[in-house]
Amino acid sequence: MEIWVNPACSKCRSAVRLLDEAGAEYTVRRYLDDPPSPAELRRVLDRLGLEPWDITRLREPQAVELQMKSWPREAAERERWIEALSAHPKLIQRPIITADDGTASVARSDEAVREALGRGD
Repeated sequence: MEIWVNPACSKCRSAVRLLDEAGAEYTVRRYLDDPPSPAELRRVLDRLGLEPWDITRLREPQAVELQMKSWPREAAERERWIEALSAHPKLIQRPIITADDGTASVARSDEAVREALGRGD
């Protein structure tokens, strides 16, 4: 199990606390320091069953500057979104947990973290 975190994020800190309390084995990826490549983002998106615009923080200053809210949300534009997320990792919704069973989740709630824990067994 791996969790992508921003240490400044309260939801990330909460997710890590829940993982620790459960005694889970996991690795932490500080994705702002170690941004995912476009290929990694594609794999995680496939595991999430989501599109890049689904995990984009559109209110971040970089997203506003890039005018991402107006970008088309269609298959032909998918790579543009992925490249932007890789170049500007702060735009990626967090935390993301990749479970050992091949699934992933955006674990913004305690319930989502617990679900990921159940899949990680």
